[in-house]
Order: sequence, then C-alpha cells, then structure tokens
Amino acid sequence: MQFSAAQIAAMINGKLEGNPDILVNNFGKIEEATSGQLAFLANPKYEDFLYSTKASIILLNESQALKEKVNATLIRVPDAYLAFAALLSKYQEMMHLQLTGLQDPVYISKSATLEENVFVGAFAYIGNLVKIGKNVKIYPQVYIGDEVSVGDNTVIYPGVKIYHRCVVGAHVTIHAGSVIGADGFGFAPLADGSFKKIPQMGNVVIEDYVEIGSNATIDRATIGSTLIKKGAKLDNLIQIAHNVEIGNNTVIAAQSGVSGSTKLGNNVMVGGQVGIVGHIHIADGSKINAQSGVTKSLKTPNSAVTGSPAFDYTSSLRSQAAARKLPAYEKRILELEKLVQQLLLEAEGLKIKD
Repeated sequence: MQFSAAQIAAMINGKLEGNPDILVNNFGKIEEATSGQLAFLANPKYEDFLYSTKASIILLNESQALKEKVNATLIRVPDAYLAFAALLSKYQEMMHLQLTGLQDPVYISKSATLEENVFVGAFAYIGNLVKIGKNVKIYPQVYIGDEVSVGDNTVIYPGVKIYHRCVVGAHVTIHAGSVIGADGFGFAPLADGSFKKIPQMGNVVIEDYVEIGSNATIDRATIGSTLIKKGAKLDNLIQIAHNVEIGNNTVIAAQSGVSGSTKLGNNVMVGGQVGIVGHIHIADGSKINAQSGVTKSLKTPNSAVTGSPAFDYTSSLRSQAAARKLPAYEKRILELEKLVQQLLLEAEGLKIKD
C-alpha cells in the first residue's frame, strides 16, 4: 500500500512541510531509511540523521528546530513517537482488514456462529456453539474449543489454543503459541504420598483491549474465572495460574509467574522473571522490579519493591550498597580492634608503673 504525505498528515493531524504528494510504502529507521520509506525522530541522539537520511517522509516533534536544510518532507506533530505508534497501528489495522474468508482446509462446527468479515486460516478448528465477532482474524492452526466466545476486532495468531467455555473480549491480541484455559495446577495430597487431581471447572475471561504475548499460559479457574481485565498487557512466556485476577492496564514482562488466587490491582507494573506466590493481593500502581520474589501482599498503592523476598525498593538499594562495602567495613573493624587492643595494653602498662 502506498500513502502520500498529505494522507499521512491527515491520519495523525500533523502539519506538513514539503511536498504533500510524495509517496511512501514502508517504514524505516531514520539512520537506515531509503527512498519510499517513512521514518521518525523523537530521540535527540539521532538528530544528525535528520539531515543525512534518505527517507522520503519524517515525523518530527513540533518543537524540533532545524539546524540545516532537510531533504525529506516533514510532518510535525506534538509527539513524534506517539504519532509513529498510532500510524503503525492504523497500517496494521488496514492489513488485517484485507484478510477475510475461510482458507482450506478448516473445521467449523455447524453450531458455531461467525459474524461478518471474519478470517479463518488453514487447519484452524472451531468447536460447537462458538461465537466469533465481527472482523476477527484467526490465523492458521488455531484451536477454539466448544462454547468459546470471541469479541469483535480480535486477532488470534497461529497455533493459539483456547479451551472450552473461555471468553475473549473485543480488540484483543493473542500471539502465537499461547494457551488459554488449560487446567489449573490443582492436586490434593493423599495419605500414601500420591496426588488426586482436583477438576478445574471454571474458565478464563479476557476483557477488551488485552494483549497476550507468545507462548503465554493462562490457566482456567477451579471454580469461577481466571480474569484478565481491560487493557492488561502480558509479555511472552508468562504463567498465570488458576483464579488469578490481573487488573486494568496492568503490565507483566516476560518469564514472570503469578500463583493461584492472587489478585493484582490496576496499573501494576511487573518486571521480567518475577515470581508471585498465591493467595495474596498486589495494590494498585505497585511496581515490582525484575527477578523479585513477592511472598506477601503489597498493601500500599503505588509502592515499589525489589529483591527476593521483595521489600521496599529504596531500602533494598541501600542494603545492596551497604553489602558492597562489607569488605571495607571488615577491614576497618579489624583495624579498630587492633587499636583498642593497643590502647588497653598501654592503659595496663600505666597501671603497673603507678
């Protein structure tokens, strides 16, 4: 697809400087872009490339002053980075809208309902009583179990598995290989040392505007629902256990795990490789540093923790700083011990003379 500078400026409410008719058909980094590509400048570290780039169009902050002539057509916006992100989203949406219809072979139950402009890729499976909303894109080798519902404008990438009776909202993105609704890890210990499986009878509910990375796993609830609330963003390789609740607009980075029945509040930020134990509550706005182990509830909103077990972020940094100085402290203590010993000997010598 080709777009003119005038069309792009209209999409993002930008102010044009240069040729409004120049065309682009791709995106590029400002330091590498070629003719026919669009680039952006938001970081001042890359300003020198503004004058040497071969990009045809550049998105630029309104506040950016020019030190010399720029060959490209400029589109000025309040925030070039956000404008570029918005433009990428529009482009991706247009690409998705081009995908419609059913590839061959697919299996779709006669009792399933598919709304208009749905795309189903080859080797996908759609079970009994499934409901698929408008403009949904289901890529090849996706499995959607019985009685699942999927909201409008959702994109499900290749190899995703959604087990029976799970609910996926509108404008959701689930990346390749993720599994939604597998059994929660529920086993009761028996007297002989073996374990009896507890049936997992609940489901997973994913609300609107959630994005789930590749190879993430979200387990179904024992009873009730494992809940991923509106606007939450989950990175790749994340484990969400049964009956967990993830709050609105909470973000979790890769390789983190949340144990059963724990509730994360709204706008929580969880770093990579974080482990959170079960049956606790994480207050709204909490920030958990990478590789932290959270073993008890965080009750104070907007607090930050780090370490394992995790505790107050500032205190933890002070402790780490003190730990690095321990060899120096040990040396000073040994020197002080020698000095005290010497003073005691001298004092003893004075007593004998007296």
